[in-house]
Amino acid sequence: MRGMKKYRHVIETPDPGRWELAGYEAALPISEKSNPITRELDRADPAQIVQLLKECDAEIFQEEEEALLNYKRMYSQSVLKTMTIIISKVQEVLKDPEDGLIVLSGSGTSGRLAFLIAISFNKLLKGLGQLPRYTHIIAGGNRSLVMSQEGLEDSALLGIEELRKVCDGKKKVVFIGISCGLSAPFVAGQLDFCMNNLDIFLPVLLGFNPVSMARNDKIEGWHSTFRQVAERMQKLQESHKAFILNPAVGPEGICGFSWMKGGSATKILLETVLLAAHKTVSRESEISEKCLVEILRTYERAHNVTYAQSRKIAALVKQAGTSLQKKACVYMVGWHTLGLIAIMDGVECIPTFGADHKDVQGFLIGDYNDIFNKEMDITAQGPQFAFSQEEFVKMILPSLTELDTVLFLFTLDDDLAEVEELVIQVKEKTSNIQALSHATVGQYLPASLKKLFPAIISITWPILFLEYEGNFIQKFQRELSTKWILNTVSTGAHVLKGKILRNCMVDLRIGNSKLFWRAVSILQRFTGHSQARCLDSLLQVIYDSEVVLDDLRNKDISTHILVATEKTKVVPTALLCLLRNCSVQEARMRLDTSHSIRAAIESSLNAPGHKRGAD
Repeated sequence: MRGMKKYRHVIETPDPGRWELAGYEAALPISEKSNPITRELDRADPAQIVQLLKECDAEIFQEEEEALLNYKRMYSQSVLKTMTIIISKVQEVLKDPEDGLIVLSGSGTSGRLAFLIAISFNKLLKGLGQLPRYTHIIAGGNRSLVMSQEGLEDSALLGIEELRKVCDGKKKVVFIGISCGLSAPFVAGQLDFCMNNLDIFLPVLLGFNPVSMARNDKIEGWHSTFRQVAERMQKLQESHKAFILNPAVGPEGICGFSWMKGGSATKILLETVLLAAHKTVSRESEISEKCLVEILRTYERAHNVTYAQSRKIAALVKQAGTSLQKKACVYMVGWHTLGLIAIMDGVECIPTFGADHKDVQGFLIGDYNDIFNKEMDITAQGPQFAFSQEEFVKMILPSLTELDTVLFLFTLDDDLAEVEELVIQVKEKTSNIQALSHATVGQYLPASLKKLFPAIISITWPILFLEYEGNFIQKFQRELSTKWILNTVSTGAHVLKGKILRNCMVDLRIGNSKLFWRAVSILQRFTGHSQARCLDSLLQVIYDSEVVLDDLRNKDISTHILVATEKTKVVPTALLCLLRNCSVQEARMRLDTSHSIRAAIESSLNAPGHKRGAD
């Protein structure tokens, strides 16, 4: 079945890539494959980085191709049909505010987006004079919203426990479990619990791999694999008792970095489904596939409008990269939900690029009580948790240097006097300041604020004459546009710092089982060695041991992760050990004396006599 060809696209999507061909990296799911578009990302200059990531993001909106593997895409009729049925189930809860609840749940990236989307739709309900009906769950609790706690996604039982708490006393619950790679044990446990209690729960799984590519490793301390849970849901979907929404959006620009396309597609799909549910429930009308496509097209327009600023985005990538190369910091300071996007982007850099929490950091300016309710007190928890305006002024501002980059994120509906005041304070410390401002046609940046910035990425959106629910589309567009720009800037800056090899995160922080096995896969990719040999090398580095004994191999993966989480440069050290056939100590010395991680690995890849795995 072909995509919705009768609906004209807003942007030109790229030609299908090699990743859709049968046999392309066949051992890996789509979410872990390398994207052919970014194959030489590590060699790109800032302008090329922006162009390559723009093309990757455009794949989200690409249609099915009959000549290639027939993956479902976002515009596939089967996907749109599933969305319409889920919308009808959401409407049942919206009509029953006392006994109903809509739960969005995930780990890491997915949990943070669950929070953002839940607060947006509760705000929509509040504006209609209605009670909140959305809640979120994130592995590790609300502290995970502002810091990286990757390991907590590995517990299926913890997921079940958290779901029980938030649903206590409810009679009808739509549960949406988000796992971009169909891999998180935390979500698998919750979906399984829902299927065991179908009198109350309607489980929905959102991700971006086919069920056949769902993770099939045994979940530690539990009875099933994620794939077994997904297969059970597939059978229940025939009777509309469970649903899987899993269009393919293509491999990430950085292999496995689900905050990029996976995160954007999560935001697009859930906001489209929930917004359509609200629009039609208020009119008591049926939802049509055409209506869904019209909403999806607004996100295509956002891609077009955002990347029209590519030249200015590239200049910001270069500036942020320079700051990181000089061991300085990049701070992203945003108002309202744009500040939340900034916090998320900074947190994602820690496990992905092995970054320190201070390297790229987001802050939320203004009254955060509008976003975080009083029960979610996550302030004053220490520097790793810093995210508020007060913490920025007290902890960051006094120590800012000329080498640091500060990016301000705001709309012209925000308190511009407050923006101007903070910009003046920051400018006393560093001249490396830029702004991303969102305006509606007819709004203009005050001259007094405009003159403070050497460069501004100014995005103007059309006026929308829509009903109340429809007005949220522009809010969602601005958030997604900001996300795309911050993804590009933080990723590009780390590319320029030498943290990426080809398009692989070779300095990832091993914080959970998914990242552990991704590390092993990276070692195999670049060395050509067997999984067993690569696993041994990884354990040698984790435990600082030149010999790996059977008792070490036989430990639970969770034990290895606990030790690895506290270590830096684990993967690049193991890579050098394999490529150079050298000791852990020698590998570390080579990394310490090289000007970047990429340079150290490249010199080893080009050294004579080693077995090369990456083609």
